[in-house]
Amino acid sequence: MKEKVQVFGRFLSGMVMPNIGAFIAWGLITALFIETGWLPNENFARMVSPMSSVLLPLLIAYTGGEAVAGKRGGVIGTIAAMGVIAGSDVPMFIGAMVVGPLSAWIILQFDKAVEGHIRAGFEMLVNNFSLGIIGALLALVSMVAVTPLVSALNYAMSAGVGFFVEHGILPLTSLFIEPAKVLFLNNAINHGILSPMGIQQVEETGKSIFFLLEANPGPGLGILLAYCLAGKGSAKSSAPGAAIIHFFGGIHEIYFPYILMNPFLLLAVIAGGASGVFCFTLFQAGLTSAASPGSFLAIMMMAERHSYLGICIGVIAAAAVTFVIALPLLKFMGRDTSLEEAQQKKDAMKRQAKGIKDEGETAAPGAEAASARAGAKIRKIAFACDAGMGSSAMGATVLKKKLTAAGLTGIEVIHTPVSSIPADVQIVVTHQELGERAAHSNPDARLVLITNFLAAPEYEGLVEDVKKQNS
Repeated sequence: MKEKVQVFGRFLSGMVMPNIGAFIAWGLITALFIETGWLPNENFARMVSPMSSVLLPLLIAYTGGEAVAGKRGGVIGTIAAMGVIAGSDVPMFIGAMVVGPLSAWIILQFDKAVEGHIRAGFEMLVNNFSLGIIGALLALVSMVAVTPLVSALNYAMSAGVGFFVEHGILPLTSLFIEPAKVLFLNNAINHGILSPMGIQQVEETGKSIFFLLEANPGPGLGILLAYCLAGKGSAKSSAPGAAIIHFFGGIHEIYFPYILMNPFLLLAVIAGGASGVFCFTLFQAGLTSAASPGSFLAIMMMAERHSYLGICIGVIAAAAVTFVIALPLLKFMGRDTSLEEAQQKKDAMKRQAKGIKDEGETAAPGAEAASARAGAKIRKIAFACDAGMGSSAMGATVLKKKLTAAGLTGIEVIHTPVSSIPADVQIVVTHQELGERAAHSNPDARLVLITNFLAAPEYEGLVEDVKKQNS
């Protein structure tokens, strides 16, 4: 169930994350040139509405369609999205997320049905006219059928959010957001759910608090600071570096393993997150667009001009409350992770000596990956995370340095989304929470599971294995 939720969430965020640059561009134009912006300009402000109601939904629809059926799927997804755009007065982000992939799936089924039945020389004619005719029909259907359904869903979501806002209980959303983040659903929540609502609110008020609910780096900072004081072993030694990367680099995934080591810390991040949301609400703080990555620097760049004080107070409050609650939890319930990791490594070596596959590695059914069975030299390693741009990029950098220090050259180390690991990758390194998804994505690769992005003991073992296999 968790894997299916992660896959669905990854698909939603996958339609938004490649287009984050466009969202940032729209947010900057909004922050600068609307009536309440830094440099009010009526002429430039005319771009704000078309970008949010037309450009961004079309980009989302194209990205979703391309993920299903390539460029052909992206084109028909864009055509169909015009139906929901033209049929509604509000930005149709959810509508674009629905009709983009759905239209691509329909054209994919059509292509499969006619494959092998087209006379030679008529391929381009059939391809172009099928795309145009089916696309036109889907645009009409989207306008008259999908738009009312999505509008009703938008209304229901707005009513639900309105209930939280009107009753002053918006901080309670942290009960759902913080635990979901730790399960690596942070991108899905932020870009698949909160961003569409936030953009609609920006259209109305020029800023939105929804962009701050998940992106607030305060709770993660509080956890890592607590580990700096009360942590043990490698968790304590790696926490300062992780805190800098998390707060200024915006890679929230880096603190998730620290909570997974001690699930009681969920109480701390929930309380910290709720405190931050309370302060944001109290000071009426908001952003003009999604902050991605969720670093403090990115948040301040996207902040509405009157929200700087409220955002700073909210982030500090979230970090402080999380720290105060996490510190005693770590002191009285913390585990000696260094000793635990050493024990796991010793057991793994014992199993390897007896010819038993390591629990921390998964290979294709039967034994090791194809390349490993053949004794081929390792030429390509992938570090995979949920989105392929945050913790995986950092992990790939760490691994490259270790391989270089060991004198291993000619090995390509890439970072990639866990759902689309290239087939030519021989070894995949990822967090243990994403192991099952990685195994499905590339079943022929050796899978190395870690729990600490910065100081995983598995890195050293992997480097030694590669050195032996390439010698």
